[in-house]
Amino acid sequence: MDAVDLAFAGLARQAELVAAGEVSSRELVDLALARIERLDPRLNAFRVVFGERARVEADQADARRAAGDARPLLGVPVAVKDDMDVAGEPTCLGTRGVRAPAAADSAIVRRLRDAGAIVVGKTNVPELTLWPFTETATWGATRNPWDPDRTPGGSSGGSASAVAAGFVAAATASDGLGSIRIPAACCGLFGLKAQKGRVPLDPGVNDWHGLVHYGTVTRTVRDTALFLDVVADRPSWGAFADAAARAPGPLRIALSLKVPPPLAAPLDARVRDAVLALADTLRGLGHSVIERDPDYDAAVLARALSRYVCGAADAAAALERPDALERRTRGMVRIGRAVPRSVLARSRAEEAEAAARIARLWDDVDVLLTPAITQLPLPVGRFEGRGALWTFNGSGRFVPHLGWWNLTGQPAASVPAGFTPDGVPLAAQLVGRADDEATLLSLAAQLEAELDWAGRRPELAA
Repeated sequence: MDAVDLAFAGLARQAELVAAGEVSSRELVDLALARIERLDPRLNAFRVVFGERARVEADQADARRAAGDARPLLGVPVAVKDDMDVAGEPTCLGTRGVRAPAAADSAIVRRLRDAGAIVVGKTNVPELTLWPFTETATWGATRNPWDPDRTPGGSSGGSASAVAAGFVAAATASDGLGSIRIPAACCGLFGLKAQKGRVPLDPGVNDWHGLVHYGTVTRTVRDTALFLDVVADRPSWGAFADAAARAPGPLRIALSLKVPPPLAAPLDARVRDAVLALADTLRGLGHSVIERDPDYDAAVLARALSRYVCGAADAAAALERPDALERRTRGMVRIGRAVPRSVLARSRAEEAEAAARIARLWDDVDVLLTPAITQLPLPVGRFEGRGALWTFNGSGRFVPHLGWWNLTGQPAASVPAGFTPDGVPLAAQLVGRADDEATLLSLAAQLEAELDWAGRRPELAA
């Protein structure tokens, strides 16, 4: 296997190669670091790279494998989003307002290390992880490997850029209003926001008052399933990898292009056509697809957005230097501080009712199909110099189909849906019933086998 094929082999395949002794962990880590050194100056996926530490850990992993260690990710390099703690390293959240190093790994990082994975660095995020693009005054703009003039999305944009470019096969990601699914959509990746609470968050972590979910972005469904088997609490229905390996059987799928109110956004014709084409693919695979809109509630979603802005205010309050925040971030923080706590409390109180109301759709169908993002990945710098409200409104028009599922907690995934003629990724969203990641994984794996989205690589990353 040549170096590029090895870089793009995927998390599960790299783990198999190390376990079989066909490649060493040191070779994998050296390859990742060499690709980062060569290509990341153009992409800016990483805030910090742990080169020497990763090499030492790779040598240790090789020694452990020789001694019989058979952990599922032994010796495989991964990256960590810079909103999760890595012991001894500041968690910068896209700002220069944080300086103190983390005292310990976050739970998701600890579980990755316990499985044998090697953390090679931390990936860039927008300031306080607020935006669906990854550009900051402190750490610069992160770019999309498919088209460096476009964003890789956000807030897990650095993670998605790193995976799409073949630096690592998987990177951690978090999703408060779509921040796993947006970068996956922008970068031609698979991004599953699992059921709420499936991947544990550390006590006291800023979870935007219940909106944030942790997970990963990968190129394949199999890789996401393996990652979740390592970091998630085991669901009652069994292993994620087993679900991804099963055929889904004929499913009833609801197709909806409706933008959840109170948001309003035009749908780019290329995105619409890609979603409709994916619906046709699903029909060809034996599934029933009908047009059906969920019962969205505009007032409930509007109140849920209070959690986002209050989360921004909470994050700013925890900084050592909140005065270092960018102007538009300070604007969002001011909005969060002005939100009446009664609105926040009402949103938390009505969450279960909102989830039950929307779940009535699943009495008649198994999966919901919607757009993931409404436009092609945005040009880098689209919101440069813009204030808080302008950026907030523009961002909302880009990603209106995603946030509802953070409120209700149901699993939702972005799946690749082809490319434009000039090679820009297109995507769609699949949403499942509560606690049913299994159906999404099996359906997404079936689509991957049909469309072979992992078989295509960015020219820049060759």
